Amino acid sequence: MIIHVVQKGDSLYTIGRRYGVTIEQLLAANGPTVQPTLIVGQAIVVPTPSEKMGEILVNGYAYPFIEKNTLYSSLPYLSMITPVSYGITAQGGLVELDDGDLVTIAENNNTLPVLMVTTLTESGSFSSANAAAVLSDVESRRTLAENIITKLQSRGYFGVDVDFEYIPPELKDEYTGFIQLLHSLAEPLGYKVLVSLAPKTSDAQRGLLYEAHDYAALGAAADYALVMTYEWGYTYGPPMAVAPLDKVRQVMEYAASVIPPEKLLMGIPNYAYDWTLPYVRGSAADALTNNEAVELARQVGAEIEYDNTAQTPFFNYYDGAGRQHIVWFEDARSVAAKLQLVRDLNIAGVSIWTVMSFYKPMMSVIDGMFDITKL
Repeated sequence: MIIHVVQKGDSLYTIGRRYGVTIEQLLAANGPTVQPTLIVGQAIVVPTPSEKMGEILVNGYAYPFIEKNTLYSSLPYLSMITPVSYGITAQGGLVELDDGDLVTIAENNNTLPVLMVTTLTESGSFSSANAAAVLSDVESRRTLAENIITKLQSRGYFGVDVDFEYIPPELKDEYTGFIQLLHSLAEPLGYKVLVSLAPKTSDAQRGLLYEAHDYAALGAAADYALVMTYEWGYTYGPPMAVAPLDKVRQVMEYAASVIPPEKLLMGIPNYAYDWTLPYVRGSAADALTNNEAVELARQVGAEIEYDNTAQTPFFNYYDGAGRQHIVWFEDARSVAAKLQLVRDLNIAGVSIWTVMSFYKPMMSVIDGMFDITKL
């Protein structure tokens, strides 16, 4: 696999002739991001034979309402798929998720479904108070763990991903204890326990998002740890890359120093943001898919630039009202840079948030650099 950056005068024909591939092969490797009109600065995946770096686990998050064509397109590139999400009650009950069709389709396509449990409530909002209520009560912790096991047994799940965020710091040990309890019940039955972790760079990092996530203890208690290495650039924040590689590297190097690398999955975002400039604190960026970001660049005639520190593409444009915008997104180069970090640290794999939009360059790069493990 080669990644070609479009220069002025390039066409699909000249790129194909240069690397000895057909236009049809270029279209197949890049999906709708490649059109007859190419964008200067655009990264094009060229599907040439190359030696792979080994095997990789790939998890993808999806909501049950994912379009069927998108789901079927994604599954060949995934080891696991995680429907979003079951919730909890303050007493340790599970808030149901209608993911039966997604689970069945995944299993029929050699991809293992993972049960996801978050602090989602019956009203549809997230509640750290519910998590605190469960974790602070021994009986509620056991009730929740047993309810999860019952749900795992009722369907063909591979395991469970626990994603409790904004836990009060004083419940750090209780959270670890819950994951230990859940693992003690799941392991004899052959189920795996995964835990999602906020992106920390040290154990001393302060803040409600971070303090109850004890990397070393949770990594020891679970089979896999999914590190949520995205959202540096976010809806209400200042314009920047969603997952700048320099910051992702700091997090993953810390994670690999306290958790066995073979347990780690690194988060990769599959979305983009469009900010209006100048940035006004509290204003909201528009969320885009990566496909939409590339198409927007084509429509407005923007050239795509690349930040070598963040290892992430971006472009600027003016809208019809004369307002300047900046768009940060992911492309083949940024995905390849993240996968090289996976290789450098010898971690198990990646976890994509989300696969609700099928972004062919991302999947082509993963498949071009690694053999995707089917468990």
